Amino acid sequence: MSWLVVGLGNPGSEYAQSRHNIGFLAVDLLLGRWGVGRGAGRSKFGSELFAAEHGGQKIQLQKPMEYMNVSGGPVQRALAFFRIELDHLIVVHDDIDLEFGRVKVKQGGGHGGHNGLRSISQAIGSEYLRVRGGVGRPGGGGGKQDRVVGHVLGSFSRAEQPAVGVQLAFMADAIEAIIDRGITYAMNHYNVVAPP
Repeated sequence: MSWLVVGLGNPGSEYAQSRHNIGFLAVDLLLGRWGVGRGAGRSKFGSELFAAEHGGQKIQLQKPMEYMNVSGGPVQRALAFFRIELDHLIVVHDDIDLEFGRVKVKQGGGHGGHNGLRSISQAIGSEYLRVRGGVGRPGGGGGKQDRVVGHVLGSFSRAEQPAVGVQLAFMADAIEAIIDRGITYAMNHYNVVAPP
């Protein structure tokens, strides 16, 4: 069975390096790792879509381009077209409730206020697989909603850049582990350790 790996983000150069676009950045890293040129993508289902192979398995990588809060439509259309089950859908996204640099793998659950996850869960249900990249909260704590929005839509600081590269590599490793060895192995391996 094929896999669908969906990186969440917002289109547009102003968001390209934002915390909210860590899903896009992780997919871009996988494209490079798997030898898929950026020019190999095609526009389909309101997304950039790339075909790849890893470990002998066929994988579609999707970057929805209709903005975060309506990600569900493009994901639903891709799932139906490729006939992919929810246990072969991996959604890669930012998480403000996870400290910056951490990575967590899970199956199912709520949306935690994340508009992309909310849209996907409303469209297809919530039992898909997730790889969460921690971006922390503004000021390391609570924060009003406007500060949270500014935080996730803001770019990583220069001081954070080296750690972002390490985190993205760890997220890509986790995605490969899910595909190669299953969700249970990936959760047991990646949820208990911080990136090196």
